[in-house]
Amino acid sequence: MNRTATMDVRTAPSTLEERLQEYRPESYHDFSDPETAERMRDAIAQVAGQLGREYPARVGGEDVRLDETRDSTDPSRPSRVVGLFPAGGQGLADRAIDAANQAFATWKNVPASERAAVLFRSADVMRRRRLELAAWMCFEIGKSWAEADADVAEAIDFCDYYAHLMLHYAYDPYPLVPYEPEINEMVYLPLGVVAVIPPWNFPLAILTGMTVAAIVTGNTVVLKPASETMTIGWKLVEVMDEAGLPPGVLNFITGPGEVLGKRMVEHQDVHMIAFTGSREVGLETVERAARHQPGQTHIKRVIAEMGGKDAIVVDSDADLDQAVEGVTVSAFGFQGQKCSACSRAVVDASLYDEFIKRLVARAAKIEPGEVTEGAWMGPVASRSQFEKVREYIEIGKGEGTLVLGGKADPSRGWYVQPTIFADVDSHARIAQEEIFGPVLAIIKAKDFDDALHIANDTQFGLTGAVFTDNEEKLDRAREEFFVGNLYLNRKCTGALVGVHPFGGFNMSGTDSKAGGRDYLGLFLQAKAISRKVKKQQSKTVTEAQAF
Repeated sequence: MNRTATMDVRTAPSTLEERLQEYRPESYHDFSDPETAERMRDAIAQVAGQLGREYPARVGGEDVRLDETRDSTDPSRPSRVVGLFPAGGQGLADRAIDAANQAFATWKNVPASERAAVLFRSADVMRRRRLELAAWMCFEIGKSWAEADADVAEAIDFCDYYAHLMLHYAYDPYPLVPYEPEINEMVYLPLGVVAVIPPWNFPLAILTGMTVAAIVTGNTVVLKPASETMTIGWKLVEVMDEAGLPPGVLNFITGPGEVLGKRMVEHQDVHMIAFTGSREVGLETVERAARHQPGQTHIKRVIAEMGGKDAIVVDSDADLDQAVEGVTVSAFGFQGQKCSACSRAVVDASLYDEFIKRLVARAAKIEPGEVTEGAWMGPVASRSQFEKVREYIEIGKGEGTLVLGGKADPSRGWYVQPTIFADVDSHARIAQEEIFGPVLAIIKAKDFDDALHIANDTQFGLTGAVFTDNEEKLDRAREEFFVGNLYLNRKCTGALVGVHPFGGFNMSGTDSKAGGRDYLGLFLQAKAISRKVKKQQSKTVTEAQAF
């Protein structure tokens, strides 16, 4: 659906339910289709010809270049530079925050329908550039064709869904109790400058979701992409330029995270921090944001979406083939580098040995390779990630039985084989600590009670899944499996915007439910307005408020 014009809110659907009838998640490309595969190869060739270019920062609508740069590289071939970006410091962060603060004075007054129209246009631009954007992710972060395509689709969904959702916040009357002789209403106001600090693992989808949520609600943004995926972050700037976003609303800066991120979180003019990343950095962000700074007139809000140690429970009544496939895809899709990835399989003792046999046979078919050439599994994100995963594999050799993989060879890129450890104690390090790589721990459970206990026995609480054909056990999982996103008889990855609102409990984050109808409320503040009127005025005032 192309929405390039400003919406007339008086003729728009009158309820959120009606508005969301117009929204549907993007369908995925089928790369088994020869024509589609050929189009993807063309997009990869197009992007290959653009590797190694130098890009600017963007502050107040102006491109900023610095003498010192830092590069983003291809994890499949670490010597290949994808893009060069300014190595900015505190001064660049301050300039970007000042520019965002100035732009906020006008952007906050732009009608919600016009802000939503920018997002609808952004979605259209991404649809047109979809395979090209996916190809950039193949090069810059090692996503397979299907994973990269899904990442772009999710970014499109965030733009469409949040645009519809903003119309609800702006134009659907807030239900208040009638009280004469007053006319009462509740309106939502933007906060101010939002610092957006996204991760590298969903370099377009999550980055876009947090950014456009802030923008459509009337806030302005300072965006610092992950160092591994700066080029993809810049592509969002290009998309928003083409969609007609005014200068200064989105400011884009690059540089050391320990410098820029720290300044963005602590600056007195930043009203909100939207962060997705590791538990350690997330907790530090929450702590820094809580400290009052000189000149700060507000309490900063923080969305902190952090990690997971996600479990799939395979019950005695499970369809074993279905469970094996679900665990395989959840554990090794995008090299296990999803906060939602399955890193623990909790398996009932009655089918434990058979499950391992089938799982090893299935996962052994996966061979890491260059995703630009169509491999299903690529490299891990970076040298540091590679070293971390390799260290955990060595730890795992002392905590369980290595039944598959274990090889990590950096000679051609940051490649790690799918690795499975059996006979792991539920309190072992590889069963408790987030690895963020293709390493799976299999834990034996005595029965379903024990399996649920093991699944919940972690500091995290992001996603989980249960495979069983027993309806009573599924009902128990609904009540007792303490995760933000629970999946029954399916994989524990692949949340869809508007379909599976996403966010976790405990050390997995603030359960802010990205892609859900409550999410935009986190970027807004409510203002109640009460007017006392004479009785004969009440009807006239009420009718006027409808417009």
